[in-house]
Amino acid sequence: MADLYVTWDDYHLAIERLAATIHESGWRFNQIVCVARGGLRVGDTLSRIFKLPLAIISTQSYAGEAGRERGVLTVAKHMTMTTPTLGDRVLLADDLVDSGVTLDAVRRHLRGTYPALVDLRTAVLWHKACSACAPDFYVHYLP
Repeated sequence: MADLYVTWDDYHLAIERLAATIHESGWRFNQIVCVARGGLRVGDTLSRIFKLPLAIISTQSYAGEAGRERGVLTVAKHMTMTTPTLGDRVLLADDLVDSGVTLDAVRRHLRGTYPALVDLRTAVLWHKACSACAPDFYVHYLP
């Protein structure tokens, strides 16, 4: 797939569209977790729009000189959050679901680490067709 260039205005508009899609679904959640680094701006903006606490989980899977070579995925053992515990209805936000490996691994990590988690849904700006797992909410589908 060719590179996709997005302006900051288009990027922020996509986050607003994602928020509208989530809101229109009627689903209620009480915390947002974003995947660092790509999902930081998405998670932060959604946290402000929905007025919900934000937690951050770090992952790393891309390496190489241009940061485009897929390596071994590492998911941080701990999250950064200001709440004493993770909410029980969580929105997991990232910018892109590419292969789906990261999204799936973070979902499994959260479910395994936080047994009180009742409902976990995912939201991304871009969903690639080649992904092994589909997000619950997305703005752009990339064939």
